[in-house]
Amino acid sequence: MRVAGGTARGRRLAAPRGERVRPTSDKVKEALFSILASLLGNLEGLRVLDIFAGTGSLGIEALSRGCHEAVFVDNHRESVAVIRQNLKQLNLEDRSRVITREATAAIQALAGESPFRIIVLDPPYRQGLTEKVLHNLASAPFVAAETIIVAESDSGEVFAEEFGPLRQFDRRIYGDTALTFFKKGIPADHA
Repeated sequence: MRVAGGTARGRRLAAPRGERVRPTSDKVKEALFSILASLLGNLEGLRVLDIFAGTGSLGIEALSRGCHEAVFVDNHRESVAVIRQNLKQLNLEDRSRVITREATAAIQALAGESPFRIIVLDPPYRQGLTEKVLHNLASAPFVAAETIIVAESDSGEVFAEEFGPLRQFDRRIYGDTALTFFKKGIPADHA
């Protein structure tokens, strides 16, 4: 597994042993960041929150492509150790924070944070975790009108169009993986 683009492009990332963590493919990462660039333009100076971070791959990709700061959330100690290792190896520790907590507890702990511009979540597939986290993010004070939330899931998994003020505005499928995009207060059929 490697960083797909930006200043750390081509650099290898460590991953936990076994099959507990399912890394995002390079094809999906490239597609995701291409879409984010078309929606946001330059990623310079933005803050990203990576929930269910696993290896830290998505947050690291955002940092490599210009995001100013990334916060990584995972509750598995081995994943947290791998995220820290990857950040250290790429000299990204000064622009990062790693939180070892369950996702909803971390969302509550981050309540006093300034808004994140990008939030990515890649939970274990088909366990209802995406919906649970989206419900929590819907009322999180660090989710602003400009915040884009992206949920990676199995392509067969379909989510509600709305979670409180969050509205689904795009969904893309890449083989067996889907990326579903949410934002506050926009109709589901508008970007």
